[in-house]
Amino acid sequence: MDKSRLPYFILALPMMVMGIAPSVGAQETDLPIGAQSGQVTLPYAEQKFRGNVGTTYLNADPAQFPAPITAPEGAPNVLLVLLDDVGFGQFDVTGGGVPSPAMDALAEEGLTFTRFHTTALCSPTRAALLTGRNHNMAGTGVITELATGYDGYTGVIPKDTASVAEILRQNGYITAWIGKNHNTPIYETSAMGPFDHWPNGLGFDYFYGFMAGDTNQIRPYLFENQTPIGTPNEEGYYLSTDLADHTISWLKKLEAIQPDKPWFAYLAPAATHAPHQAPKELIDKYKGQFDMGWDVYREQTFERQKERGIIPANAELTPRPDSLPAWDSLNDDQKRLYTRMMEVFAAYGEQVDYEVGRVLDYVKTLPDADNTMIIYIVGDNGASAEGGFEGTLNENAFFNAYLMTADDMLDRMDEIGTELHFNHFPAGWAWAVDSPFQWTKQVASHLGGVRNPMIVKWPARFQNAGEVRTQFLHVIDIAPTILEAANIPEPRSVNGTAQTPIQGKSFLSVLGDADADEVRTSQYFEMFVNRGMYQNGWWAASLAFEPWDPVRGEFDPMTAEWELYNLEEDFSQARNIAAENPEKLEELKALWWAEASKNKALPLDWRGAERFSAEATGKPNLAGDRTSFTYEGVMAGLPESSAPDLKNKSFSVTAKVTVDENANGMIFTQGGNTGGWAFYLKDGKLKAAHNYIDVEFYSVESDATVPAGEHELMMEFAYEGGEEMGKSGTVTLTVDGQPAGSGTIEKTTPFKYSLSENQDIGTDTGTAVTTDYQAPFDFEGELAQVVVELK
Repeated sequence: MDKSRLPYFILALPMMVMGIAPSVGAQETDLPIGAQSGQVTLPYAEQKFRGNVGTTYLNADPAQFPAPITAPEGAPNVLLVLLDDVGFGQFDVTGGGVPSPAMDALAEEGLTFTRFHTTALCSPTRAALLTGRNHNMAGTGVITELATGYDGYTGVIPKDTASVAEILRQNGYITAWIGKNHNTPIYETSAMGPFDHWPNGLGFDYFYGFMAGDTNQIRPYLFENQTPIGTPNEEGYYLSTDLADHTISWLKKLEAIQPDKPWFAYLAPAATHAPHQAPKELIDKYKGQFDMGWDVYREQTFERQKERGIIPANAELTPRPDSLPAWDSLNDDQKRLYTRMMEVFAAYGEQVDYEVGRVLDYVKTLPDADNTMIIYIVGDNGASAEGGFEGTLNENAFFNAYLMTADDMLDRMDEIGTELHFNHFPAGWAWAVDSPFQWTKQVASHLGGVRNPMIVKWPARFQNAGEVRTQFLHVIDIAPTILEAANIPEPRSVNGTAQTPIQGKSFLSVLGDADADEVRTSQYFEMFVNRGMYQNGWWAASLAFEPWDPVRGEFDPMTAEWELYNLEEDFSQARNIAAENPEKLEELKALWWAEASKNKALPLDWRGAERFSAEATGKPNLAGDRTSFTYEGVMAGLPESSAPDLKNKSFSVTAKVTVDENANGMIFTQGGNTGGWAFYLKDGKLKAAHNYIDVEFYSVESDATVPAGEHELMMEFAYEGGEEMGKSGTVTLTVDGQPAGSGTIEKTTPFKYSLSENQDIGTDTGTAVTTDYQAPFDFEGELAQVVVELK
């Protein structure tokens, strides 16, 4: 008998025997086994031929192929958009100063949520978004580069928290992830995998994007599925445009090949995360528009937010933190520099709004556009203050515990926004575009870190366009909302692993009714020991560290100060009423500890930049304990986390080459314009260079050119810092064992060269370590072997 014709209660018997109840609403059906039967154990069993097999086809029952799994009737397409590092008061759609016509149009057609919350950091928000579980339960209490070995902080999304994409895919959807992936452990991002935790292993049929927390917008290193495709080398290239193009292309192919199959597309642009880069003509458009400075910007944004009903009339504008300077206290050079940085940032934001808008416009043309649910989350956390007080030409400097000064940058101000730098605006602007809230990204204790706008549109079900919703929601509520919209039950087992229950709650009821009951009445928050506890309108908050401070010393979370707010009466979290309500505060503090324990948020860890070090955290590395690495020929795109660790130690690079006269090209490089090393030939001269976080550049070259022929070329670095980090050393160059030149490297990058640059041999796929050459810089001649020795 064909199994698809069995009544559902018979199909459900195996689940009942295992103690798993069949899903509510499941019913008898003549359709093929699929999502419509509501199975809570995935995958569905393979269908086998149940008829009579004769001796030949002439006396056998008619053949029957296994029927494909189909999604429930009426299941919507889903377009999920997630921007990066966006403040609540950044874009015009919520009263900010950066134009957002595409978002504005979507908000006029859909619903704008003004009390939606993230986790205060990118990878944790994304893990919670995809799994419907709290970020620690999804193994992602922090970005993967800072991971530790505790369950809540491994940087590994566990198998018992299957993604919404995996559930949809196994219930008849086709799925795609286009853009940023910062949810794969850094030691698994090389071309050798393993690929279990890549997008294709997390339920996505198709992936196109980059495997890092950030990337150069003009020279990203990209992957298609599990295949590295390298860095585009096109004039006028920008990543946001490329990602929009690929999203539209994927949808066109789907429409041509399987138009009846519902789809789930997750579009995750890199914008507006550093580096802030945009076309010059867009940047020039903003000249002079932010001369008012960050204090006045906040006031203007606050008034617009009230006028548009984004915030209530009784909301208060929170004051500037004492540690941030008033705009009027700055000198003319600082104002000139910081204004330029904000102009670049605004252009960057306008560009991503336009490119996502192209995708939205294309979706409108599809035959099933009305049955497409669009969920547009405007940021994975608040705006980033990781540029420090004065901004930076290199965000990675912050991660190496270095804060640039205006003097470091003024003579290179015109280069801001180009591929030459990994620039980031000052913390004052991050605070400004988080208006009306306190603080910024990383600060999970306060709304500036976790309150992001969200826009939702689903015309087939909800036509109340242009309305605002104020129910308290969290990013974990997205996954169950999508599942309920598709009429797909939450699975109890996926791919043989019993599932941790989804912690989010569907908010479909809110879409149809502005006065619907709150679906989320309690939620804990934690990031870098910045702690928050929300319950029934009350919010307890404990700030551990200001986000612009990369150096974090001794700290006692047991004695840290807590604040208390009543968000029902105080929308912007402006009035600390802890002194008037000590019992309520103690109740929420105790609840926070209980939630932290239950959700694997312990042990608390407040270390800063040193957590990038594998030695400090014990993170795995493909290099392991090896001290010798041999590479045969050209090999590009090895992530820094899978390459030999050159930091804070002596090492040598030896290459066997055959060259012509005056040869050029890269022999070995690790890092790029954010920090790192380069060993190369330029006009026949052998050269070594170190980029100290885009602040200092050191170069050593040979006394004479390398003659044509076969040679052994060596760069040897003798580190002089002992156990200290980031200290000096001496580079010695040799040709065929004979000294050819030497020089001093006065400072070295201590913790991290980059989040997205790679180790390349025989080429340079990313940005150049030094302006002495331009990437790509392919080696001219034969590069037979490169050996790296750690001393």
